[in-house]
Amino acid sequence: MRVSATMMSRLKSWAKDLKRDIGALYLASRCKEIGLLAKVISVLVVAYALSPVDLIPDFIPVLGYVDDLIILPLGIALAVHCIPDELMEKCRMEADRVFSRETHKSFAGALVIILIWCLLAYWGFRVFRHH
Repeated sequence: MRVSATMMSRLKSWAKDLKRDIGALYLASRCKEIGLLAKVISVLVVAYALSPVDLIPDFIPVLGYVDDLIILPLGIALAVHCIPDELMEKCRMEADRVFSRETHKSFAGALVIILIWCLLAYWGFRVFRHH
């Protein structure tokens, strides 16, 4: 099966938009103008997108990429839906400005993601231990 240049261009654009929206959701989660639900959803989507841990491991044939192709875009869409349009657009423009540099890999960022997963695991352990 051959992928046309137009289709490849649209896929690259879609992937770039998803990446930008992850940055925009991070910025939006720090805004005081959005509600608690939108903040929680945004933080969870950003943490999941940046986390090396997948819901379905990538080594499982076909299903391994379901989270990357379906679950993550649906999570982004849900979070974007919970944020007012004008604020999301402002955050997208800011994300384009802030996150457009070539390298954004940081040790501190990795530590934050690991800390979030550890806190979620600890919270889950405490909740299920009492039941």
